[in-house]
Parts: sequence; C-alpha cells; structure tokens
Amino acid sequence: MRAIWSGAVAFGLVNVPVKLYSATESHDVPLHQVHDADGGRIRYERHCEKDGKKIPYEHIVRAYDDGTHTVVLTDDDLKSLPAERSREIEVVEFVPSEQVDPIRFGSTYFLEPSDKSAKAYVLLREALESTERTAIVKFALRQRTRLGALRVHGDTLVLQGLLWDDEVREASFPALENPGDVTKKELDLAKVVVESLEGDFDPSAYVDEYQAQLRQLIEDKLERGDAVASERPEPEGEEGGGEVLDLMEALRRSVAKKRGAADDGEKKSAGGRKKVSASSAEKPARKRKTS
Repeated sequence: MRAIWSGAVAFGLVNVPVKLYSATESHDVPLHQVHDADGGRIRYERHCEKDGKKIPYEHIVRAYDDGTHTVVLTDDDLKSLPAERSREIEVVEFVPSEQVDPIRFGSTYFLEPSDKSAKAYVLLREALESTERTAIVKFALRQRTRLGALRVHGDTLVLQGLLWDDEVREASFPALENPGDVTKKELDLAKVVVESLEGDFDPSAYVDEYQAQLRQLIEDKLERGDAVASERPEPEGEEGGGEVLDLMEALRRSVAKKRGAADDGEKKSAGGRKKVSASSAEKPARKRKTS
C-alpha cells in the first residue's frame, strides 16, 4: 500500500503523527470501449454545443447551471477560494459509537503511526475502545475540509469519511404511512424464518460470482491469443510530515485547558497552548521507561 496523506491526529494538546492509506479497493474488472473491427480504443473529443468546434483543455472551465442561468467559474475564481491544506486530523468531540449512523459513512482509511508515535497511537486506540466512543474529526484531503469518524478496527485506528448533514436524504414513503397491523402470528413466523438463517458473518464466504466469471472469460481469451496492449497509470507518491509529543505532559495540559485551569508548568510554556515538541519528550520518557 502507498500512503496518500500524512499528518497528525490532534486531540487536546496530544499530537499523533500518522500516515493515511485507503482501506478498500474495487475488485471490478476495468473495462473500456474499443472498435469491434480492430480493437482500437474509442476516444471522446470535447465539442462545444454552440459552435460545434473541438475545444482544447486550456479553454475548458467549470460552470454551475441552475436551470435558467449558467455561471462560469474561471481558474482564477476557484483559486480565490481558501484551499484547505491542514496537516491535522482535529478531534472535535468524542461521541457514543452507537450515535454514528452507518448511512453517513463514506470512504475508509487506515491510519499508520510513525515509529515514535506508536505509544500515543495505542493510547488513543485503547481510550476509544474502553469508553466505547468514536472521535468526530475534521481533516483536509485534496484541498477540501471533510468530516470524519475515527474509530477502532482490530488493532488499527481507521478514519471513516462522514457525509455532511445536508448530504443525507430524508426517506418518506407513502406506503409506510398506513402499512396495516402486523399480527402476532405473522411476527412469530417471521422470527422462525430469521432463526433458520442465523449465523456469524464471515465475509470470506461471499464471492462476487459475476466478476469471477468475467475474469475467467478474459483469461480464456488471453489463452487463445485474443489480447491487446493496455496502458497503466503511474502510482501516486507519498507525502511527508509529522511530529512526536511529550505524551503525559500533553495529556495533563489538555485536561487542565478543558477545565479552564492552568498550572505552573503551563505558565512557563507560552501560556500552555503550544503542543510539546518531540525533543522535550524523549528524555523524560526514557527515565520512566514508558517510551
């Protein structure tokens, strides 16, 4: 796997450097269109509906159409918007896990700790697991601010994108307004059917038969020599960054800051609001043999 982003999880004054990896991938066989006579790839040209001319990429811009008017947005217009380039996954709050409806889940990412942040990573993981909480976070990916849920998956922390509230539709179906009364006999019979199919979920027991047969069909054609060359895209590179913390001191300050109190140590560290750097963390950690 290749990291697609790197930065740090920030909760309170605790900073946990991590790398982000896509946790899922499509298993669908990629298909494209070709000419049936010679296998030549079909390419689509960009033509203007008004003058019929072919338009080069440098003269193509984005626009919004409300059904009556078209608002053209130039590259300069879009560049004037504040691009989000934060390298922090900021924890906004910790909520009961059952309150996060799965309908809001989007893309899922694995979070990998750096060598020096493993202890803080495990601390956050165990805190979430023991309190049965999910961290609601904000983060920036591809220059857009996103909402996410940071939760535990086995030994790993995963970041799951969340849909914004106005992206989730309300379901209202007339048939459910007066569905009729379910009798006890009907419910008991339905329970029997459910019980007859009870089991423990094993994802490996389910296979996409269509894709399996499609791959077999392709392999058969390859064996007969019926094949054409295909292009492969270049993989994306990694991005760097991340800083380690004085774990115990950052935790103490986070609690003190939340309660509105400041101890002597905070007064000597520029108001107690800056995160503690890696250099101030390692020596005390060795003395306590906790690193």
